[in-house]
Amino acid sequence: MTTDQVSIYSTASGRRETLRPGPDGTVRIYFCGPTVYSRVHIGNARPYVVFMVLKRYLERRGLRVILASNLTDVNDKIYVAAGAEGCPSREFAERMSEAYVADTDRLGLGRPDAEPRVTESMPQIIALTERLVEKGLAYQSEGDVYFRVRDFSRYGDLSGRRLDELTPSDPGEGKHDPLDFALWKGRKKGEDAWWESPWGPGRPGWHIECSAMAADALGDGMQIHGGGIDLVFPHHENEIAQSEAASGMTFAEIWMHNEMLELSGDKMSKSEGNIALLADVLDRWPSEVVIAYFLTSHYRSRLPFSDSRMEHAEAVVERLRNALRTLDRAAAAGGRGYDPELAAAVVDARQRFFAALDDDFGTPGAFATLFDLVRVVNQRAAGAAAGADQLREVRREIIDLLDVFGLGSIDSDPLPAVPSEVTDLLAEREAARASRDFARADDLRASIAEYGFDVMDTAEGPRIHAR
Repeated sequence: MTTDQVSIYSTASGRRETLRPGPDGTVRIYFCGPTVYSRVHIGNARPYVVFMVLKRYLERRGLRVILASNLTDVNDKIYVAAGAEGCPSREFAERMSEAYVADTDRLGLGRPDAEPRVTESMPQIIALTERLVEKGLAYQSEGDVYFRVRDFSRYGDLSGRRLDELTPSDPGEGKHDPLDFALWKGRKKGEDAWWESPWGPGRPGWHIECSAMAADALGDGMQIHGGGIDLVFPHHENEIAQSEAASGMTFAEIWMHNEMLELSGDKMSKSEGNIALLADVLDRWPSEVVIAYFLTSHYRSRLPFSDSRMEHAEAVVERLRNALRTLDRAAAAGGRGYDPELAAAVVDARQRFFAALDDDFGTPGAFATLFDLVRVVNQRAAGAAAGADQLREVRREIIDLLDVFGLGSIDSDPLPAVPSEVTDLLAEREAARASRDFARADDLRASIAEYGFDVMDTAEGPRIHAR
């Protein structure tokens, strides 16, 4: 593909930006994963689905893609949740991390190429913090280390916030400026997970973790950094500041943010308690339905979560599956014909499908293209023009496009082999029709139906298909 085909809306610029691979031809993508203080909810799965499918699509476009996503397994909320259960925080975080992997595995989209964890990335985090201290962009205070926000001139560019309008969430007694944020936090009473550092025992701040893990997995600079829109400030703003201050390079070319899910009109949030756990949703709905639920809406649109929305997604999946069943039945009874209108519809659908995804990952438009093709299939497959070989090729094309979404597993029920008794009955029926014994022909049709097959009379002769 040419590098000017794909555009993605960037939060940083407020417009669509052309995706350009790195100097080695690789597209590097990082998206922020969960903080594992509980089982993940369906809202946490949205970035996972969006960015895993984005990788599939870009690879289908011929690009080499490396995708990384972290697990934050050190955090104040983890200490609190582990304490409530009466178990060590490292043990609790490991259990929740394993649950996250197991829950997202059920989506059937594979894993990111790299999934660093904070507890496994401490040397990289400490090294990045040291670099900022050495450059005078960070300072130690009472066992903590803070980043000098006012020394980074582009602070606020991503979120559109001005320094004189910011109110610090944690003024902090040891800060030189209330707006400065923590890179390293000295060990506090009751914290059972801590690491040695040049500034004493402690643990990293939230923001420095992603900067260090992203750089370690992808190198300095990436094409796309993603995550939920709620992370724009302060998390992603702080990532930019510390990463670019340390490296002198652009941290990410495109900032791609997915919108939030809503439950009863409010943003879905573990901290607020209005959640539906991903595991519970997958117990009720097949993974194909969950993926269709996400992708039939644009990633930048707020998305309500409800039974009616899931039922709509289920209908989408069934509509696609029924089209495959239609093709299977027609191919089983098909001859050797060729339908130019059906062939043209497939070519057009493929072009429009990728054109929709090229334009800011427009998955709803890509689905609309599939539905247009399904309408043509339903109209043309029952006719006499298309032969079995063409119908099977159309089926392969649809599966190929569905696989971009991770929906290649949508498939019709396998067709049973046509038993010899049925083919004998069909021959007898044709003989009866030739002799104009239509009553006998109807009886033979009924006998064929008892074996689970129907007969379709066409201009090219009878076709038989499974019921």
